Amino acid sequence: MEQKIGFRQWIVVITAITAAIIELIDISIVNVGLTDIAGNLGVTIEDVSWVVTAYAIANVIVIPMTSFLQRYFGRKNYYVGSIILFTIASWGCGMADNLWVLVFFRFLQGVGGGALLSTSQGLMYDAFPPSQRATASALFGMGIVLGPTLGPTLGGYIIDNYHWSWMFYINVPIGLLATFLSLTFIDKKAEELNIDRSKISIDTFGILLLAVGVGALQYVLERGEADDWFDSSAIQYLTVAAAVAIPLFAWWELRGTRDPLVDLRVLKNRNLTIGALLIVVVGYGLFTSVLLYPLFAQRIVGLTATQTGLLLIPGGLMTLPMFAISGRLLSKGVSPRLIVVFGYIAFASFCFIMSTYNMDASNGDFIFALVIRGIGLALVNVPLINQSVSTLEPRQLPTGIAIVNMMRQLGGAFGVAITNTYVMQRTAIHRGDLVTNISPDNPLWAERLNAMTQALVGRGMNAFDAGTAAIRNMDLIIQRQALMVSYLDTFRLAGLFFVISFPLLFLLKRKKMDAATAKAVADAAH
Repeated sequence: MEQKIGFRQWIVVITAITAAIIELIDISIVNVGLTDIAGNLGVTIEDVSWVVTAYAIANVIVIPMTSFLQRYFGRKNYYVGSIILFTIASWGCGMADNLWVLVFFRFLQGVGGGALLSTSQGLMYDAFPPSQRATASALFGMGIVLGPTLGPTLGGYIIDNYHWSWMFYINVPIGLLATFLSLTFIDKKAEELNIDRSKISIDTFGILLLAVGVGALQYVLERGEADDWFDSSAIQYLTVAAAVAIPLFAWWELRGTRDPLVDLRVLKNRNLTIGALLIVVVGYGLFTSVLLYPLFAQRIVGLTATQTGLLLIPGGLMTLPMFAISGRLLSKGVSPRLIVVFGYIAFASFCFIMSTYNMDASNGDFIFALVIRGIGLALVNVPLINQSVSTLEPRQLPTGIAIVNMMRQLGGAFGVAITNTYVMQRTAIHRGDLVTNISPDNPLWAERLNAMTQALVGRGMNAFDAGTAAIRNMDLIIQRQALMVSYLDTFRLAGLFFVISFPLLFLLKRKKMDAATAKAVADAAH
């Protein structure tokens, strides 16, 4: 007989999903407010991008350490402490009156946020009996997708109507409520009650290598385009640091210590290795679409931040029933690989649909594409994570799940870096192609320029100034056209990543999780 879920369990579910969503929202919410923050604090856009970079670096360092930190502090203590740190850091971000104070608190936010995402799934699994854990996966998956989706929506509304600091203050009451609910309703597991830390070895050198290697890599990916890549000495040094620290970390964890921080031997498992590669592509697609769609909608079509965000809502709402369907199919024994195949096709379709739009794209066009995207993400995330760890031994699950989550974050970082670089390069190429059509001998150019000049003269401008203004306006039109075509190219590139990696899906071994393995996933925490 199926076990029913009681009030206390649903409170845990709501707490875990809420904590995961606010962490993921904070990854993307500030993107739409960077211009306002820069203007208010009196800094450049290049400098204010540190607000994004600091959070991402802290996040990607903490996620793979989650298993060790839970074991050392106890899962509930670590979870509650991280919520408190995240809440205090959110308040500090809102109060910041200069850039580097804001960057400091954003880094602390990232440290706390890494645990909110990484621990919430374990709490979700524990709240459900084994027969309903596919439902738990589906519910948690909604948070994974809705967080980055709601971030720009909420950020755009706040920027258009309130001060940018409310993007951070909004976390404070939610964090306080989550702290209270966690302390009241989340129980400690038996092994958390009597932790003997003297018997837990701290891999200090491994922690140092992980922080340096992954932190440097994240910095290079986040800041490379803004700092002109290898023209920057900081990028050069940090690339060398990552190239040295990451292989050394791998050697140390495999050979140099008896109690590794991250047991990399799990990567001998084919499903985990292939799944991690596919998760990189999914992370790339998720974060690239969150970055690229708002830019296209606002800079090419001319929508406001609020309008751009509101168009994400139908796709987000479509995601909800699709996650429920995905969880139901998994619980009925449908192959996760089959579900992921359909999700992959849907997300690739979204990319290629977006690559056909232009500056006349309507709200309905965007809604249609974003609904397809929502369906794809719902069908990809949970089944792919489950399939990636399904063939691991129970003792390997904490490390396996941590690796999968880290790869999603790194996939997002790769996606943002590739997108920024590719857009800049393609814009220069397309601008050059368009400029070749500018010639006094080109009748279409001469006709357009003359019509624009006469229109300005008709508004009272003298002929010389009107001619100069018309040339300037034409230059802006050319730049906008070049930028639009570069965005279309970048959507095609994202779709191509899904097409190229598609055959890897068929290398995943098919294995349904049994109750014991599902319980181990629960104990692992996300």
